[in-house]
Amino acid sequence: MAIAATEPTAVRAFGPGTALSCRECGERYELSPIFACSFCFGPLEVAYDFGNVSREEIESGPKNIWRYRSLLPVPDNVAELPNMNPGLTPLVRADRLAAELGLSSLHVKDDSGNPTHSFKDRVVAIAVEAARTFGFTTLSCSSTGNLAGAVGAAAARAGFESCVFIPAGLEEGKVVMAAVYGGKVVAIDGNYDDVNRFCSELIGDPAGESWGFTNVNLRPYYAEGSKTLAYEIAEQLGWRLPDQIVIPIASGSQLTKIDKGFQELIKVGLVEDRPYKVFGAQATGCSPVAQAWESGHDVIQPVKPDTIAKSLAIGNPADGPYVLDIAQRTGGSIEHVGDDEIVDAIKLLARTEGIFAETAGGVTTGVLRKLVREGKLDTEAETVIVNTGDGLKTLNAVDAGVTATIKPSLKAFTEAGLA
Repeated sequence: MAIAATEPTAVRAFGPGTALSCRECGERYELSPIFACSFCFGPLEVAYDFGNVSREEIESGPKNIWRYRSLLPVPDNVAELPNMNPGLTPLVRADRLAAELGLSSLHVKDDSGNPTHSFKDRVVAIAVEAARTFGFTTLSCSSTGNLAGAVGAAAARAGFESCVFIPAGLEEGKVVMAAVYGGKVVAIDGNYDDVNRFCSELIGDPAGESWGFTNVNLRPYYAEGSKTLAYEIAEQLGWRLPDQIVIPIASGSQLTKIDKGFQELIKVGLVEDRPYKVFGAQATGCSPVAQAWESGHDVIQPVKPDTIAKSLAIGNPADGPYVLDIAQRTGGSIEHVGDDEIVDAIKLLARTEGIFAETAGGVTTGVLRKLVREGKLDTEAETVIVNTGDGLKTLNAVDAGVTATIKPSLKAFTEAGLA
């Protein structure tokens, strides 16, 4: 039911969050576990009434995302509750990669340092607090891998049951990481879009009663976790926005929320209002947003994914149209790279900066290189790329191993040409 959404209890439970607002028509709803507008079927997102927020308050806060609680839909005591407490991951100055590509200033926001080694810990942390408030007993999700692991871990820490759904045939490392926490892991015979449709059906069935699906009925809250990437990047740069940023695209939510985070920092006066460019990165084998961009279309045509970058393999990305809008508004673009380029880019990032990225990070690094090569990126501008996960989860994508096997002697070492 659409309401003014000013009940004091809702404000307390969700911090500065005051309502859910339709991104298309602006209709407002009470803060509840719904995700689509009943008038136009547009996506809902959290609306806020921010108070005074200072750099000093943030800098004195916890060394995780809860330092930004005044900008998030979470209770004031969130840092005291059982949660995975992700965030404040390194912003690595990537001088060697910059030199190889011909860039003056480059940083890698390396989110592989989160508790389950991907940025998904951020979004799940927000979803857990919403699930607590709504009285859900089971955490669930549709996932291409990283989210399943993050949900399993967060549920175990917070005392929820968990049951996650994945496409059959995911990387073994991601399956193990989802299952080790003791919850149920269910593989669906189909791709991610098939899994997501199934979860939407389960929400409306008695079998899914009391279940909080992080990226479905809790999606408006869950998605806000990606804003913390924007907050951290700005703070780690000395409270300024980068000139340009390259972000991988799966559903497109991360890119749209990083942009939202930058805009909120401007709104509350924490950073200077200045132009920045947003570039999106996809794998060629699942590039519906990049294809729409290249064709000059504002409608995303769904595709059947066929790429090693399985964490980005969403053929019908929900936030695709909004990604196009942001790239257009900021003067960026949406690009794609093939599987061979992804593998080569994983090795490039590892060789130059000691960061072993999963395939999504290979996509981002590969697109960065492509943007430089094609003259679409300002090589003199301060640039940030986002690495969303750990390469240990996607070992099968990279052909690397022992250089040589030798006898334990200097002679053998020399004869093998290793001296």
